Amino acid sequence: MISIALDGPAGAGKSTVAKNAAKELGFIYVDTGALYRSVGLYFSRNGIGTELNCDIEEILKEINIDLKFINSEQRVFLNGEDVSEAIRTPQASMMASAVSAKPAVRAFLLEMQRKLARENNVLMDGRDIGTVVLPNATLKFFVTASVKERADRRYKELAEKGMDVSYEDVYNDIETRDYNDSHREIAPLKPAEDSIMFDTTGNTLEESVASLLKEIKERIN
Repeated sequence: MISIALDGPAGAGKSTVAKNAAKELGFIYVDTGALYRSVGLYFSRNGIGTELNCDIEEILKEINIDLKFINSEQRVFLNGEDVSEAIRTPQASMMASAVSAKPAVRAFLLEMQRKLARENNVLMDGRDIGTVVLPNATLKFFVTASVKERADRRYKELAEKGMDVSYEDVYNDIETRDYNDSHREIAPLKPAEDSIMFDTTGNTLEESVASLLKEIKERIN
């Protein structure tokens, strides 16, 4: 099986680029951030804030997450409910960052991610795919973009969905999440030593997808 890891900070475009590239390659796209967002959503729905003052392992026993590929699109199910849209709010992003810093949560989701890669050709994106989840991935990329560009993209995405958010809040959320993700003790956000750096600043989606596909095809053919 071929596994391609894409890591990078929030809003760098890795999920959208990965999804389109996977479709072109005929690979399964795995958005691991959606798994953490789903865990965070469950905690949030149960009245738990980002400080996570609770028995995490006990609550994890109540959670069942399924990834289903419907019409070539990944859909995420939390205890049987399709939460693919519910996990895309700014609150879900912050909760995802909070739960992802907890070893119990990472262990809970690790085997699910590795099993997908053992059984399929995958293009998997996240924060620690190349460093922790798939350290022996066929190819590893670290996708980035300037903070301003990432904030512009995320604000536009949320506004198009009708969400009432301010640009300043989106920008600050990205800066906060960058800091939290890169400074956590467990699996901090950083490029793997053998990662290929991939900067999407200034690119259209089409340009980024074409560039990534070119990089992949040159290396696996």
